[in-house]
Amino acid sequence: MGTADITSAANPRFKLARALLTRRGRQQQRLLLLEGVRLIEDSTSAGYPPALVLFDPAAAGTLAPVLARARQAGAETLSLEPSLLAQLVGTVTPQGVVAVAPWPDIPPRREGLGLIVDGLQDPGNLGTLLRSAAAAGVDEVILLPGVTDPWAPKVLRGGMGAHYRVAIRHARDLAQAQEWLGNCQLFLADASAALDYAGVDWTPASALIVGSEAHGAAAAKHWPGVRTIGIPMSAQVESLNAAVAASVILFEAVRQRRQSRTG
Repeated sequence: MGTADITSAANPRFKLARALLTRRGRQQQRLLLLEGVRLIEDSTSAGYPPALVLFDPAAAGTLAPVLARARQAGAETLSLEPSLLAQLVGTVTPQGVVAVAPWPDIPPRREGLGLIVDGLQDPGNLGTLLRSAAAAGVDEVILLPGVTDPWAPKVLRGGMGAHYRVAIRHARDLAQAQEWLGNCQLFLADASAALDYAGVDWTPASALIVGSEAHGAAAAKHWPGVRTIGIPMSAQVESLNAAVAASVILFEAVRQRRQSRTG
């Protein structure tokens, strides 16, 4: 095995990739650091191919297909000293490849189903929530102030490509979020709510508000017109985490909407 193309932490390409581990670096560069084959291929297939791919030279054979596709899409591919690559990855068993890719700009859908996230701090939970939102086909995910950065590497990994399939926007407050969504009914997921989520009519334009399991929705709970809904649960279970609860509710909304179109 030969010497890696990049062996020094002073290399400008390595420094760029490392800067994208921070929120400030991502915002300044309008670039993302993607880890693993799945995210790199998702970004490329969505029309946001990476500009730079860094890989462990020992994994070059295994990574040959993804490296070839990246080069074909115009990416620069360089091998990186493993000790430096270790500074860029966050998984327990990394695949030996990261990429610097454009920040996606996904236009909102216009199907009348939105998701507002308020107060959620756990990156893994947010990633799963975005994945469910993309799978349910929501118009867009709107984040209120205080939500963890959706473009952080851990959220990107948890989203498993959702960032390239659903629109994500930051609102200054709930009023702006509602303005973006248009005239719609608002429902807040709350474990203590008496109104059953399945008893709600989701066929009109609607938006679901989800907060953290520990603290709920900090900004949205007192907003005029918001109705709280809950998921009936058996045994001694008090609540579901935010991503699971939102998934259950969103797919009930999708079921009702599909039924109204076909029935």
